[in-house]
Amino acid sequence: MKKLLLVRHAKAVHDASYDDFERPLKHSGSEDAATMAERIKNASIVPQLLITSPSLRTLATAEIFSKHLAIPKPREDSHIYDGGQQTLLKVINAFEDKYDFIGLVGHNPGINQLIYYFTREMNEVPPGTVALITFELDEWKLLSNNTGRLTWISSPKDH
Repeated sequence: MKKLLLVRHAKAVHDASYDDFERPLKHSGSEDAATMAERIKNASIVPQLLITSPSLRTLATAEIFSKHLAIPKPREDSHIYDGGQQTLLKVINAFEDKYDFIGLVGHNPGINQLIYYFTREMNEVPPGTVALITFELDEWKLLSNNTGRLTWISSPKDH
């Protein structure tokens, strides 16, 4: 069984003085990321590894998660930054099978598209949202359309 934790980066600064790639998290975004990391820790859904977009806001979100969850430093994959559903699927299908539970930290609309693609469930995915999808498959390369089940989803606005 493979488990995929999809994480949309937390709230970032919207300021024209920043290039999109360099937008930092807002203070509230950092707090939300810590809250969500603690929430998944308390729910016992801690991935073995995080793969993240290298943009500042996603990397910061992933690093907060790694610290709170006591897991290795996140790995960066540049394809995640502006990747749509098909690009993100290629990234996921290339994950190493020695890992059964990986988290991907990325951006919308890609995260939202993946949740729908894998589960056929529509969900609102505000910044900081975390979704757990489980697959009755043993190889990442087999994950495809409607092969997963959304087993947990939460966002910072949930109590």
